[in-house]
Amino acid sequence: MKEDPVTASTATRTATRGVLYVHSAPSALCPHIEWAVSGVLGMPVSLDWTPQAAQSGAYRAELSWSGATGSAAAVASALRGWNHLRFEITEEATASSEGSRYSYTPELGVFHAVTGLHGDIMIPEDRLKAAVVKAALGDTTLLGEIDKLLGKPWDDELETFRHAGDGAPVRWLHQVV
Repeated sequence: MKEDPVTASTATRTATRGVLYVHSAPSALCPHIEWAVSGVLGMPVSLDWTPQAAQSGAYRAELSWSGATGSAAAVASALRGWNHLRFEITEEATASSEGSRYSYTPELGVFHAVTGLHGDIMIPEDRLKAAVVKAALGDTTLLGEIDKLLGKPWDDELETFRHAGDGAPVRWLHQVV
């Protein structure tokens, strides 16, 4: 059995894992989503699509994945902007990187948050300072700005779709990195 040689590019890759939640997609998009995710993860992906009870004619699926750090960002980039698609993807923190969470709805676009080791959203100091300044100028309220920093508008819109998927099967996908 031949071992793959360690190179500068393979030695620095860190493996992580996460979950892709496709909350709602029309049936015509389902194979395109699988193709896009396969392209990012570098392996075939076949999702178990189930009807989305919260939206007639829509389907949902979940995929637990393993891959290189940054895979969640790449999947979010590949899927963003698709009409009638709602999804979330998470990536766990590693010893050398923070975790991340991406949420997408057609109405709101992409939300991104850095997450810590335990999944808590970590808000950078400069973003908090900017929220305080906007609130002080009267453009908005501080509570409204903090809600945006925490992704509350996305959570509010996706909550119905999340509950409609309770009890749905999760498929694990592992990639050796």
